[in-house]
Amino acid sequence: MIMDISSDIRNKENALTERIKAAGKLAVAFSGGVDSTYLLYKAHEVLGDNAVAVTVKSQVITEDEFKWTSEFAGRIGAKQIVLDFNVFDVTEFAANPPDRCYYCKRKIFSSIKEAAEGYVVADGSNVDDTGDYRPGMRAIKELGILSPLKESGLTKKDIRALSKEAGLATWDMPAAACLASRFVYGEKITAEGLKRVELSEKFIRDLGFSGIRVRVHGDLARIEASPDDIALLSYSRTRKEITDELKKLGFRYVTLDMQGYRMGSMNEALDIKKA
Repeated sequence: MIMDISSDIRNKENALTERIKAAGKLAVAFSGGVDSTYLLYKAHEVLGDNAVAVTVKSQVITEDEFKWTSEFAGRIGAKQIVLDFNVFDVTEFAANPPDRCYYCKRKIFSSIKEAAEGYVVADGSNVDDTGDYRPGMRAIKELGILSPLKESGLTKKDIRALSKEAGLATWDMPAAACLASRFVYGEKITAEGLKRVELSEKFIRDLGFSGIRVRVHGDLARIEASPDDIALLSYSRTRKEITDELKKLGFRYVTLDMQGYRMGSMNEALDIKKA
């Protein structure tokens, strides 16, 4: 696929290549999202068998997301290490404090480092990830995890452009995040609650809507969607279908957020500095 990539993006791509080469052997924390997919693709292109994917299978990744990681790793011929991880083994996880992600990331990346001994471990953070409250970044820094996309100056937009040029299906994939990010801070997270969110979002996606978030506030589901989809979601028949299904799944109230989807909306009520 031929694309007109700007010289600025190309320079960043070249910087990324050099960082990957310098690592020698790279283990990519591979969730299957836009960023980690491109990083794994590039690492395998540069390092061949010296690049491996490490995917953590847990209650906060959907079945569809996990299947995609296996399909993609197999498609490009990259070895994939799968770690089964119980997020509820992280003491702080269920309590869901504002810095929940720190404790979870620290445990997860410690497990990845142990499983990928002899490899340099890298994550898919990009420059845009510095623009929101992300306590998990502290764990990444403490454990010495590389973030080659971010370190090369690549933004999400840059990564999408390079992914499109490479013919990766993820180039226009909606942003993804772990299911725990759907819960208002301080509300206890349960395995049943995570599954309820997964099934709710899948039901709405199957109606033809992408980029959906079902945010949980007690027994209330707050649906975030692309602003372009808000009118469509408001049609009486669609409203009824979604309301009926989400109530079957255990929600008492179902609402549509008129602001639409925005990254990190659960952080809006926090008077805290960005990570």
